[in-house]
Amino acid sequence: MNGSAGAHTESPPGQQRFGGWTAVVAIGFSVVLGGAIAFGHYAIAALPLTIGVVGLALSRRDLLLLGLVATVPLSLNLEQLAVGGVGLYLPTEPILFGLLLLFGLDRLRGISMERSLEKHPISRWIQLMFAWLAMTTLLSWDPIVSLKFTIARAWFVVGFFFLLVPIFKRARRQEDFVLLYLLPLLAVIGYTVFRHAGYGFEKQAGHWVMDPFFKDHTSYGAVLAMFFFPVIALLARPNRSAIGKLGIGTAAFILTVGLILSFTRAAWVSVAAAGGLGVLMLLGVRLRTLLVTGVLGTALLLLSWDQLMIALERNDQDSSDDLTEHVESISNVSSDASNLERINRWSCALSLWSERPFVGWGPGTYQFVYASHQRSEHRTIISTNNADRGNAHSEYLGPLAEQGLPGMLIVAGLLLACCHLGFRTFRVLRYRDPWRSWWALSLYLGLMTYFIHGVLNNYLDTDKASAPFWGFMAILVAIDLNIKKNGWSEVPYRQRVQPIHGAAPNRQ
Repeated sequence: MNGSAGAHTESPPGQQRFGGWTAVVAIGFSVVLGGAIAFGHYAIAALPLTIGVVGLALSRRDLLLLGLVATVPLSLNLEQLAVGGVGLYLPTEPILFGLLLLFGLDRLRGISMERSLEKHPISRWIQLMFAWLAMTTLLSWDPIVSLKFTIARAWFVVGFFFLLVPIFKRARRQEDFVLLYLLPLLAVIGYTVFRHAGYGFEKQAGHWVMDPFFKDHTSYGAVLAMFFFPVIALLARPNRSAIGKLGIGTAAFILTVGLILSFTRAAWVSVAAAGGLGVLMLLGVRLRTLLVTGVLGTALLLLSWDQLMIALERNDQDSSDDLTEHVESISNVSSDASNLERINRWSCALSLWSERPFVGWGPGTYQFVYASHQRSEHRTIISTNNADRGNAHSEYLGPLAEQGLPGMLIVAGLLLACCHLGFRTFRVLRYRDPWRSWWALSLYLGLMTYFIHGVLNNYLDTDKASAPFWGFMAILVAIDLNIKKNGWSEVPYRQRVQPIHGAAPNRQ
């Protein structure tokens, strides 16, 4: 009896060896950590975390990427914190750089992407974008600056687009992505609103109370706007529990309050414009109709430009704590310093482009070269000759100045490809799976808020905006690949009586 009991209490040899090695590693690391602290090398304390991240990158890249998404709203910029003078977001960008290296190694080892993803129109536009970035980097005014810009853009696109598309083939992962970003974002909103309340919700304080998580209120507002429609779609998801609906409803309320109190006029305009686009799509308006109307509207705008500017200059309402007056100040180009400075930056971008119309000055160089192109009549009280106050304030004119006309045309091509993708996924799914079509529509409208916002600002050099921008695009591509795999097309009118049964996009 005693012998039997003793036999059961012995550990297997493998388990003993494992336990022994665990003790050796723990004691060894304790000794190393103690010595590092004694000599002031505190970074050694991050060694276990680093080893864990590397392990996930090699074994469960999907978990690493989704976990990384949850850190984006809380990431901190070393430059903003005055640490080392390096514009690097922690912990996101070092991990994204590592994933970029692994992505490159996979290509060198002959491990290719799925053909369907590689040949997708969105992927083709992205490939063209990087081909032109490489060309303009070689011909740049400062190749080192341009190389840094191109590498940073690459780790955002690889991490949040190419590596995520295969993960998003599981529909549940699409919602996980939005929720994993949203939950810490709600914490940032709470932190921002609490600080803002301490200053009586003054507009001026609203410009910086989101620090250190966002560099200013405009980037903060742009991200909140991107999540507005997806959160509404999640709230409308069928078969969600009452507690789940309460949670999503609370998140939608907090997001809306944060968006309003951000005092970001461009974000408000982008949500309103994207909402209008959504209504037109629900009414059945075709993309080609909207494009023709947009071209005609632009031509009419150019023909009446002088009269329009005269009318706008009559508006002398500056930005204000009063929300109504703040909205009215959107069109003030006579005295509002923020609006006038944008005109100054756009004028500089056009001047830079006129000197180098085909290849531009090089990716990422605008802030270093635009000062001498400022005209005295366009300078404002917030103008500067230092390379410390942002860029061209446009996702379209920035590439025009830095990468020439082809650079801006590539951005326009990517926009049109996204529009085609958004309309296609919505129309194909509309009578097969109504909620899934709403989901695709909400992600497309979230993307469109940024494309619209991009007329006035540009933030794709930050992890905060790049994660949802490329992530939403990745989800739409994953949905589209599933549509193509199933051979689905738009449902003919005679079949639009009720949703088609037997096709279940929810189980992608």
